[in-house]
Amino acid sequence: MTTEAKQLGQGFHWQDIQVGQRFVTFRRTITETDLVNFISVTGMLETIFIDTTFERGAMQGRPVPGALTYGLIEGFIMQGMVQGTGLALLEVHKKMLAPVRVGDTIWAEIEITSLRPTSKNNRAIVGSRVDVKNQDGTLVMTYDVTRMLAGRETQH
Repeated sequence: MTTEAKQLGQGFHWQDIQVGQRFVTFRRTITETDLVNFISVTGMLETIFIDTTFERGAMQGRPVPGALTYGLIEGFIMQGMVQGTGLALLEVHKKMLAPVRVGDTIWAEIEITSLRPTSKNNRAIVGSRVDVKNQDGTLVMTYDVTRMLAGRETQH
């Protein structure tokens, strides 16, 4: 008996999604190690991130760069939505709305906002809005993203 095995973790082909469809990512708590590794590898060694005695005014806790928050959420999207089907990240417009700190748990809601098949190579341009929230449900970041996704292979 021969059965074809399905690939675990395979992303969505453009034919498998529709405008208005919504997804939710897993949650992830940001650690001190995440912050230190990220600012070290990127060179974002700004005082607010490296000096625990730096006066931050009314901001409490240990803030993390918005780029770290964005990167972690995009990692979830890569692993669960576009792995093996994402062809290109075409455009991103981000707004940081509230600070994210070490110890915060972040997650995202994704809504497909547009879907336009291309005329070549079984591809589509897919737009989505990504709302990133913390453990309290506070919206900390929102971004609109446009990607190119592959289609399902056609059977001959």
